[in-house]
Order: sequence, then structure tokens, then C-alpha cells
Amino acid sequence: MAQNPNKKQVEQITDMEADFTQWYTDVCKKAELIDYSSIKGMFIYRPYGYAIWENIQKELDKKFKETGHENVAMPMLIPESLLQKEKDHVEGFAPECAWVTYGGGEKLEERYCIRPTSETLFCEHFKNIIHSHRDLPKKYNQWCSVLRWEKTSRPFLRHREFLWQEGHTMHATEEEAREETQQMLNIYADFMENVLAMPVVKGRKTDKEKFNGAEETYTVECMMHDRKALQAGTSHYFGDGFAKAFDITFTGKDNQLHNPHQTSWGVSTRMIGGIIMTHGDNNGLVLPPRIAPIQAMVIPVAQHKPGVIEAATALLERLQAAGIRAKMDDSDQSMGWKAAQYEMKGVPLRVEIGPKDMEKNQCCVCRRDNGEKVFVPLAELEDTVQKLLDQVHEGLYQRAKKNLEDHTKVCMTLEEVKEFMETEGGFAKTMWCGDLECELKMKEEAGVSSRCMPLVQEKVGDTCVCCGKSAKHMIYWGVAY
Repeated sequence: MAQNPNKKQVEQITDMEADFTQWYTDVCKKAELIDYSSIKGMFIYRPYGYAIWENIQKELDKKFKETGHENVAMPMLIPESLLQKEKDHVEGFAPECAWVTYGGGEKLEERYCIRPTSETLFCEHFKNIIHSHRDLPKKYNQWCSVLRWEKTSRPFLRHREFLWQEGHTMHATEEEAREETQQMLNIYADFMENVLAMPVVKGRKTDKEKFNGAEETYTVECMMHDRKALQAGTSHYFGDGFAKAFDITFTGKDNQLHNPHQTSWGVSTRMIGGIIMTHGDNNGLVLPPRIAPIQAMVIPVAQHKPGVIEAATALLERLQAAGIRAKMDDSDQSMGWKAAQYEMKGVPLRVEIGPKDMEKNQCCVCRRDNGEKVFVPLAELEDTVQKLLDQVHEGLYQRAKKNLEDHTKVCMTLEEVKEFMETEGGFAKTMWCGDLECELKMKEEAGVSSRCMPLVQEKVGDTCVCCGKSAKHMIYWGVAY
């Protein structure tokens, strides 16, 4: 990882190997991503942090629309009677619900839940607009905030109010709904790897860990620098359970009434936490170039000398014209401060030009991911910067992939899992009988939760890691955020 020569600028960051939790909080604050509000668990997204979310939103929204999805906006309040219609769903969210009981100074006849998720609202709407097979499929998505009354909170990872997208779709057949569930999981996996440079394990959640009210939940699991797991996104197949609960029917081509099959899928701002914990280092944030608000920061060196500001401005304009998100810092801060500041903020490239560079008709480009400096002829600026951005992405991805591979271990016994978690940590890959009792025992004795049963199954043994009975699945275990 890059070593910062301006230590005095960042000495307040806790060493990540000494206290990863404090390091993470330091980066969130000092990279100016987030701030605390006066309400516990509710955070302020600062402009730089929100800009990362905007870029995530822009990239994903494009993918959603390419696959035929439309954006909608649902109310933020759910009548209690509506929420009660799907028993498993409401039971799962009941502890996290916040309720509105007064409006305009008067007590409401029925209390309203501030949405923790919007399945019930979408189902109410679908009941009103779906009548015939010609009305299907309905492929909706909304970008919004939701409220879950968490007891503990951490920036980006666990908020009471957080930003996300939630897709909700209705289909005429089970086959179509299952295809949608897998398609969206693959979109998430592709986004994580090719935009966020975060390798993933794709798989299905156990019944214990699946979404409340879903028949099946699929997930993309990522490994953080500290070897803990992050559930980065989920896609759910609901079957026709919600449709039956909400009496959603359509007349099929056979002229008979049917219940449609439903999916739901979502990712949230916890992805920003994943970016921080996957790529960051002791100099601060390290951003994947494809979602970085600033991909290249132009810095004039010895800017008081004749022509330097003009030369730097020319570089800035060329980069912006080439579609690269570039800015220039011509403030009166020292060069050391600027270098440390943009390392802290994770800007992928610094583009520096001073009198000596101007004499040689070149500039100096410094990579954030590894600290390498490249002297670039000015005639080759745009092409070289774009190539370097791609190289930074690939370097980040390969480093994260190595972390995942190096700390994923096949374990044959519960004792092996316990020893692996105590001495090293990471993902334990085992066989499992499928019984809840064994899943609970793994949590109780080894401190791990099931992460997923990967879609690509390997036979790493014949018997369950926990009870020794005949195994049904290969499964990943880990400690999760």
C-alpha cells in the first residue's frame, strides 16, 4: 500500500491493524464522508459521501432501465392494517418499526409505520393496477430512504435511516419471476466487481437468514480487509405468498384467475462502507475510479511561478473534455497538505505540473492505490490517465480478490472452524446437512453465521461439519457486519 510522506497530516488516523473499528470511523469523518446528527443512528451524508452514492445510483439506475425497469415513488407511511396483511413479513420487522401516532396535533385513528421496506405498499398498488396477463410483468424500482429503529449504529453500515433502492416486480409465471431474481443478483455481482472492484461470492441464504416473507433469498457476500463478511446486496423470490395475502389476481391467457409471482431486490449505502473496508489503507480512503467523485485532482506545483496555473488549467480542461471527472486545487495550502488531503479522500490520481515539467512538456501522475509516479508526455495525457484509471481499478480488484482467496479455508470439523476463526478469520467453507440445529450450533460454538450456499457448489466432503450426518450443501460461514 502507498506510504504517505506527509505523516503529520494524517497522524490522527488510527492504524487499521491496531483498531480496525476506530480506523473505519476515522476515515468516515476525516475523508469528509459523513457526520453525526443530534438523533442517534441518523447520519448526515456530506457532499463527498453523497457524491459517491450519486455515482453508484447513476451506474445502477442505468442497468435497471436497460433491463426494462421503471422508477416509481411510494409513500413513506404504511397504515398498520396494511402492514399486518403478511404475517411473516410484519413479524420480522416489528422490532424495528417506528410509528406515527399524531398528525396536526391530533391522535390518529390508526397509527402509521414509517417504511422499513415497501413490499406492502407495492402490493396494495399492484392489486389496483394488475387485472390481466396483459398488465404483466410490472418491473418497478424506487430510490428512497427507509427507517429501521436499530439499537446500535455505525456510519454507512447500520443506520436507523438509510438510503437505498428497492426493486419490486410481478410476473405471470414462477419461471419468469425466478429469472428476474437471478438477473438482478447477477447485475449486483457485476456491479460490485466491475465498478466497485469488490469480488463477491454469489449464493442462496439459508431459511434462517432469508428475508421475512420470501421463499428464497440470494446474496452477494464480500470479504472486508479485516476478513469479516459484508452482505452487499440481496435478491428475493417471493413466490405468490404476498399476492395471495393481498388478493392480487389476474386473468390469464386461459381465462382463469391466477396469482402473480413476485420478486424484490435491493442495495443500500452500506456499499460505501464496503468500499471503505475493502480498499482503504492507513493513509485513508481509496476509491475505485469508476465511482470516485473526483477521478483526477490537478495540482499546480510552485504555482506562484509564471505560467504554472495556466498550464494546470489547460490540463484540467483537457481531462474534463475527455469525460474524466477532474478538479484542480490552486488554493494557498502547501503541496504536502494537498498530497495528504487527496490521499485521505481516496482520489485515484493526482496530476501534478510545475516549471520543470513544463520545460520537459510533461506532467507527473501519482496513483493513490500504490503510490507509483508516472511521468506522462502532455500529448499522451488523456489516453494515459484513462489507462491508469483502469489499472487502478484492476489493481484494487486483484488485491481484494487475493484477500478473499487467501482467507477462505475448507474446514472438515467444527473444531477446525473454531480454530480458523480464532487464529486467522475469514470464510470457512464446509459441508452442511441443512438442519437449523447445526446452523445455530455453529453460531453458538464458533461465533459464525451462515453467509450463503454458493450457486457454484463444490463437494469438499461427504458429511456435515457440525453433526457428521450426510451433507446436502456446501456453505460459507463467517463473522458478518
